[in-house]
Amino acid sequence: MIRPDVHAEAGHRLGAANPFREGPTDLRLVGPALGAWAGTAAAVNASADVAGWGMVLCLAVAGVLVAPTAGRALARWLADVKAGVRREPDGAEYGGQDGDGDGEVNADGDGVTEPGGRSDQGIWRYRGAVAAVLVCAAAGIVAGGLHAAEARRGPLPALAAEYRYATVELVVRADPRATRSPGWGGPSFAVDAEVERVLGPGSGTALVRTPVLVIAPASWQGLLPSTRVRVTGRLAPADGAVAAVLKAPGGPPRVTGAPTAVQRLAGGLRSGLRTASGGLAPDARALLPGLVVGDTSRVTPELKAAFEATDLTHLMAVSGSNLAIMLALLVGAPGRALLAERGGLAPRLGISLRATALLGGALTLAFVVVCRPEPSVLRAAACGLVALLAIATGRRRSLIPALAAAVLLLVLYAPELARSYGFLLSVLATGALLTIAPGWAAALRRRGVPDRLAEVLAAAGAAQAVCAPVVAVFAERVSLVAVPCNLLAEPAVALATVAGFAALATAPIAMPAAKFLAWCAGWPTGWIASVARTGAALPGAQSQWPGGWRGGLLLALVTGVAVFIARRLPRYPWAAAALALLVLLAVVRPAPLTRLVTGWPPPGWSYAMCDVGQGDATVIAAGAGSAVVVDTGPEPLAVDRCLHELGVKRVPLLLLTHFHADHVGGLTGVLRGRSVGVIQTTGFAEPPDQAAFVRRAAAVGDVPVVTAGYGERRALGGLSWEVLWPPPTRRAGLPGPGPVPGPSPLPGLVPDGPSPLPGPGPGPVLVADGPNDASVTLLVHTAAGLTLLLPGDLEPPSQQALLRGNPGLGRVDVLKVAHHGSAHQEPALLRAVRPRLALISVGRGNRYGHPAPGTVAVLRARGAAVLRTDVDGAIAVTGVGESLRAVPRGRGP
Repeated sequence: MIRPDVHAEAGHRLGAANPFREGPTDLRLVGPALGAWAGTAAAVNASADVAGWGMVLCLAVAGVLVAPTAGRALARWLADVKAGVRREPDGAEYGGQDGDGDGEVNADGDGVTEPGGRSDQGIWRYRGAVAAVLVCAAAGIVAGGLHAAEARRGPLPALAAEYRYATVELVVRADPRATRSPGWGGPSFAVDAEVERVLGPGSGTALVRTPVLVIAPASWQGLLPSTRVRVTGRLAPADGAVAAVLKAPGGPPRVTGAPTAVQRLAGGLRSGLRTASGGLAPDARALLPGLVVGDTSRVTPELKAAFEATDLTHLMAVSGSNLAIMLALLVGAPGRALLAERGGLAPRLGISLRATALLGGALTLAFVVVCRPEPSVLRAAACGLVALLAIATGRRRSLIPALAAAVLLLVLYAPELARSYGFLLSVLATGALLTIAPGWAAALRRRGVPDRLAEVLAAAGAAQAVCAPVVAVFAERVSLVAVPCNLLAEPAVALATVAGFAALATAPIAMPAAKFLAWCAGWPTGWIASVARTGAALPGAQSQWPGGWRGGLLLALVTGVAVFIARRLPRYPWAAAALALLVLLAVVRPAPLTRLVTGWPPPGWSYAMCDVGQGDATVIAAGAGSAVVVDTGPEPLAVDRCLHELGVKRVPLLLLTHFHADHVGGLTGVLRGRSVGVIQTTGFAEPPDQAAFVRRAAAVGDVPVVTAGYGERRALGGLSWEVLWPPPTRRAGLPGPGPVPGPSPLPGLVPDGPSPLPGPGPGPVLVADGPNDASVTLLVHTAAGLTLLLPGDLEPPSQQALLRGNPGLGRVDVLKVAHHGSAHQEPALLRAVRPRLALISVGRGNRYGHPAPGTVAVLRARGAAVLRTDVDGAIAVTGVGESLRAVPRGRGP
């Protein structure tokens, strides 16, 4: 291009400062990277025979494709040697002619025409590229096959298949993370580890490198990566990237080797950041370490659920944006990295390009160590190193080849990434930012949107468009507020990241300065948390969607149609306004409009069972906008939405039957935006961490907490209930309780006189083996005459004792089936109450097998209509007597 053309396209008579014209996008590495990824993913879970034959097939086809060109090249080289022709690397020759003597080079670049006069045109011209893809696929198969063989090698997989105990020496590979697995009466943690020795009976020892997942007590929480531990535990089979699950015993771990110096340094830096942020507001205190270095140890289940509902979890996962922000401080904007006018701190400090690249590489490696090698961190680091190498060698930076090279190298180096959803989402989001977002931003600018806003809108929309189908595969949901929430959070991310990393680096030197920097970072971090909580609290923040790859493909198709329509909407402003209004109503979901559209909840409902997954949350109507709530489910968002749909604004009584997380974890969702009179609980405060959580949440909401009294009766308007269980409680093996307390005072609720059931006598004492045995059980009577029995999670021994203590207990209209319909039911109790409706609150696809088919069969055999939330969604009960019926909401949004 001649200079006047450059000036003309620059839009200025003097031209652009950097009049370099972009050429076509370099996609040569994309195919090989995808081939390696596909081959690795297929081989990780394949047998050795299948992987071997797959590799042979790929190499054979690649050989067939390149054989003609390779043969001609060899023949030409021999002819050149014989003729004394010397060829330059670019193909130019001296002392001879091209292959056909006409001075022209054919399409495949070798100057040779195929037999029969056919030159390499059409699809044949791409056979080299296809062969490269197949060779990389074969390399991926080899890497994945070796990884799978190493994971299966040794005695652990066989021991796990038989659920045997074993003593092993392992190396911790990642920071312990909180999990809900039960077993120690407190929080438990999942630890990624690699077993190096299996210690057999006598002196037998097997040397292995087997990845395992350790489920451990809280005493393992402080272990750093690279720590060596000897542990004896029970093994269980596992799916995915690990060969077995090892359940560690209670007590502290037996450490046999300290972590490396690098990991101790990284652990000290992470600990310093936690200390520096300790005085911040609760949300900022929990989120800042996660935002900066991926440390989510303080993030509460409620805050995590809010980030999941708004698709902001990538901020806690240390995405590539964190590294990009730090590198931008050093080298400036990516597009100016090689220019004399480049930005960043490096040119201002007089650092050369190559020294800048080396410094950036050191910063990238430090970032990986401190933030831990998560999939998004590895992908970002690999891309950054490739780009820094381009800067150091003086080549123009091209991010798409850098991304492809990063994928190719990472899946071959760490084959387990090939089947990681986190890695897939990271690559898709980055690819969307590099390919789709620029075109969308240009389209928005043409429609008058300011440059910076157009870039932000395009980036958020492109990332969401490509990532949402993958999220739907495993999460079975679609977030309707993801794009606006990401837009609102994005301006604060850079501020929080820079200030947070400054606090991280300063903490070992000057903690007061680090606390000040953390305080500065706390403001944007608090804003991000507020965006997540506000977005997640909207009734339509997320909608259920079919899971699996079929659901993902369906959402991808819907997204494509939506993008096609959106590109044409500006021509029809009224249609665009109407569509925007519909989306707004779908997110806000006013209760009257929801009832009108869905028909749920039905008019005159008296009892409702919320769909909260694997947990319990039920609602008893107590007047207009008022209800008694029994349990809250495992997380806040589901119960909050359920109460919103039911129109509940006042909760005179919130009863927590026992302190398991699947019954109390959603407490803050009930408290959010509602007037709660009192929280009533069981007297058995186990597990202690969940009991403490209830007390903390109640104190924040200024709601009193009282204990349910055995035999007490209360009334609220025409609604009344009686506490049938538990009696005064003690744990098995401990001394008996003191005097039986009387009913606790409940604000606004009055005693309802003596029980119509025969008295329970002097009062039994429950010897509890666990929290389930101490579940508060209510017998409820509504003003319309409906009778309900709500037994919490009572186990069969407690159900038997309940029946013995209340011999007059007879038929009920509605039974909330105990313990999510598990097989542990007392047949005598089911015979006594003979429910007309049996409702089961259970999570879809739960790992416990709830509800048990036998339990469902027994209930139906006794004449009960059985409904379950995993199939029917939320359930509302209306009518009484012959008009009694249950109305399911369905599994829709």
